[in-house]
Amino acid sequence: MLEVQEITSLRKKSCLELMSQALQVKLANRGTKVALCSIINAKSGQCSEDCRFCVQSSHYKTNAPVYPLMETEAILQAAGVASDIGAEHFSLVTSGRGLSSKDVSKIADIVAKITATFPLKVCASLGILARDDFAFLRQAGLSRYHHNLETSEEFFPNVVSTHTFKERVETIKAAQAAGLEVCAGGIFGLGESENDRVSMGLTLRELKVDSVPLNVLIPLPGTPLSSRKPLEAQEVLRAIAIYRILMPSLPIRLAAGRETVLQDFLSSAFLAGADGMMIGGYLTERGRPADKDLAFVEEIKNIWQSL
Repeated sequence: MLEVQEITSLRKKSCLELMSQALQVKLANRGTKVALCSIINAKSGQCSEDCRFCVQSSHYKTNAPVYPLMETEAILQAAGVASDIGAEHFSLVTSGRGLSSKDVSKIADIVAKITATFPLKVCASLGILARDDFAFLRQAGLSRYHHNLETSEEFFPNVVSTHTFKERVETIKAAQAAGLEVCAGGIFGLGESENDRVSMGLTLRELKVDSVPLNVLIPLPGTPLSSRKPLEAQEVLRAIAIYRILMPSLPIRLAAGRETVLQDFLSSAFLAGADGMMIGGYLTERGRPADKDLAFVEEIKNIWQSL
């Protein structure tokens, strides 16, 4: 594990030096595997929380869709599509601070039906829940819980005021205590510094999460961050490389924003240590067609294998 002095030295390196080191770390610890996952926006809009990047917050005037928890058949159909396009994990995502007991029970039923029907590992992102809820969902077949930190503890108050960083950490620990794996990461480009990105990475490592999804801010109309200037590709690549070096054995997944910010540098992210992607679209934004992502994955594997 890297010590403080080593991390300070690491951050003095150029982007190219970081990418080279991160790629070696990735291939040595993770081989040439690419982890693919897919999500469904199972309950949308009218969220009580004020996350400044999110169009689903009731605090902002946006065009985000609003609907209650989807019917079981619609979610099963989406799970089938996720399985068909090669996803290994399929996540049910709901808006809001948390779910009612009734909705938790419905989610448990849906999880059981998905695991009985498709060769998928089922995940969920349902907000802040109690440990008993997590235990109930795990018994139904849930394998992993997704709960992003979003940013560093120091910068968090600039992003959310309706709940605390500590509550996010406690939710992650409650899911782990119930025997669930945890997928947790955050968003780059919220206005944070590289210090904040490193701080979040160190917290994720300390929490011993199982998977790290990395988003890059898409400034969406109606949100307080709608006019924020996107990060330069080099900043994103540096952050990916640092995360790979900090967490050698974990899947580092690229999620929302990879197409809009990295664009022609998307392959560079996989030469900087990333080795996972979310395919099939995001919560309120469409992603690239799945066939293009799958073709891209094969090309990346070929490059890795030739090194």
